[in-house]
Amino acid sequence: MAWYEPSAPAADLSRDVVTVWSARIEGRHRLVPDGCVDVLWIDNGKALVCGPETAAWSFALPPGTRAVGVRFRVGRAGSALGLDTPDARDRRVAVEDVLGSKAQRRLVEEVGAAAEPGARIRALQNHVREWLVSAPPPDPAAAAVAGMLSRDTTTTVAAMAEAVGLSERQLHRRCTAAFGYGPSTLRRILRLQRFLRLSRHPAAPQDIARLAATAGYTDQSHLSRDCREIAGESPRSLIGR
Repeated sequence: MAWYEPSAPAADLSRDVVTVWSARIEGRHRLVPDGCVDVLWIDNGKALVCGPETAAWSFALPPGTRAVGVRFRVGRAGSALGLDTPDARDRRVAVEDVLGSKAQRRLVEEVGAAAEPGARIRALQNHVREWLVSAPPPDPAAAAVAGMLSRDTTTTVAAMAEAVGLSERQLHRRCTAAFGYGPSTLRRILRLQRFLRLSRHPAAPQDIARLAATAGYTDQSHLSRDCREIAGESPRSLIGR
């Protein structure tokens, strides 16, 4: 996506932020869920929190619109922002509705005053630092689940619950508070993202069934079903796009 340029966050933010990005947007785009929450500035004067998504969503802005954003690691945005993560699921929320009108005004003014994308990203990261000063630590159970699923997308909910010493019901409640949904939904989303990463590797097999198995799907039908429900299109179409 030539219009979108991700980069590593500042070293002191790397435990909480997975990436920062800048974009110059042209036309309509479709985004696939990745388990994360973004905070972004748009040069139309808006600052938004993009809540955790359970299905792909599309957006369009006037050609040449500039934007920068920070992407919080899976499960971190709730405590960092004081965000009601389940309430923000599948929604784009104004920063003022989460952090107050003063925070929104300062963010829009200070990021907007920067002359180029790198300076805008640095200004936005300064705001993230302020938010994190008083933020509670992430839920250790949710963090453990995110870590397990980042390594193995076939891990069962029962195995996750046993690993963190909770019942499955307790784990679901804790994960919903942190991720916006339960561990099984996060597993589906991260598994599809793993499939997409594998498909982009230069040495990736062209056989969809082999890619599906490597990503953790039981078979190609399993991949196709999840792909259509989450991304809204077939695996081959998604890879091509």
